[in-house]
Amino acid sequence: MRKFLLAAAVLALATPAVAGTLQEVTTKGIVLSVQGMDIDVTYTPDGKFTAMDGQVTGEWRIDGEKLCTKSNFDPNEQCVEYPKDKKSGDSFEVVGPQGAATIKIK
Repeated sequence: MRKFLLAAAVLALATPAVAGTLQEVTTKGIVLSVQGMDIDVTYTPDGKFTAMDGQVTGEWRIDGEKLCTKSNFDPNEQCVEYPKDKKSGDSFEVVGPQGAATIKIK
């Protein structure tokens, strides 16, 4: 019974994070629109991502409200803050080291 209560408490604490923008992004994927190009990005649970039909590959991690990535095109980790409470179908703008981009969660 004690294990069940502990598991329930952990799930209750994890629920807000599960419903968050970055959880949606990393489970459903995104379309990144920048400089007139739409780039399909797919994330996997093991912390990897692909884009541009596999031409771009890399790693991702979540740091609070930021999505941090590094790729074969930029081995330096870049962290970008995402707005809270977005879900599948939502579009929004983010600003990263290379400037502004529009994100649409698949």
